[in-house]
Amino acid sequence: MHLAYPAVLAALLFCTGLYGVLARRNAILVLMSVELMLNAVNLNLVAFDVWLRDTLHSGQALTLFTIAIAAAEIGIGLAIVLAVYRNRGSSAIDRLRDAAETADAAETSDAAETGDAAGTTDAGTDGHPATAGNATAGDATAGNTKAGHTTNAEATS
Repeated sequence: MHLAYPAVLAALLFCTGLYGVLARRNAILVLMSVELMLNAVNLNLVAFDVWLRDTLHSGQALTLFTIAIAAAEIGIGLAIVLAVYRNRGSSAIDRLRDAAETADAAETSDAAETGDAAGTTDAGTDGHPATAGNATAGDATAGNTKAGHTTNAEATS
């Protein structure tokens, strides 16, 4: 058997899985894409084990280990996805990222209320209100604002 056939098939599987991880928005589809990538690795392990005629069959042993790790990864991953779906109502990855950013904005706002000046700027170097980071009370063009004012995401939606 030629080594090129399973190697090309494994490369196609891996590229398909990589595309799925990078392009998909649904967490379950991302987990399925990771499984495709792991199966491509398993195919390469077995193909090289057969091609090298290894007497210990270490490629097949590593494949069994990889299958066990993949099963544990899917179990934990699905548990996390189900917990997120129950709390948020969606398993979209973009919504999770947006939720994390708003939590950072709330922490920054809380720090501004308590008087912590770390990382806050009230005015730029030329005396005008800052347009990035934390802004003054009337400036709604910044990413984060001080207590009680809307951010860009809230203002546009």
